[in-house]
Amino acid sequence: MLDFHWHLSKVLVNIGNHFDLASSIFVAPRKGIYSFSFHVVKVYNRQTIQVSLMQNGYPVISAFAGDQDVTREAASNGVLLHMEREDKVHLKLERGNLMGGWKYSTFSGFLVFPL
Repeated sequence: MLDFHWHLSKVLVNIGNHFDLASSIFVAPRKGIYSFSFHVVKVYNRQTIQVSLMQNGYPVISAFAGDQDVTREAASNGVLLHMEREDKVHLKLERGNLMGGWKYSTFSGFLVFPL
């Protein structure tokens, strides 16, 4: 099984070591169907944020948080992706900024079915 779970600038689980903390990029070790999810929290920030899950440099899914009357708000999403060996996946902050950085965020993924 290949999976990873990243949180608070550290990797909690990285079976197979295919997630690189320095670049925050997951590289698929084999062709297959992968599941990815992310949860990003903006704190004390009145700007709208948009976070996208990128596959090989292209946005696949996005999540938004834009309520200006709360001190904390979450943007979450998940997807199943068909990936080829060496395909890359990472999160990108497309809009806004995260007060406190990524420390309130998680990014997880695992191989569902090898092809």
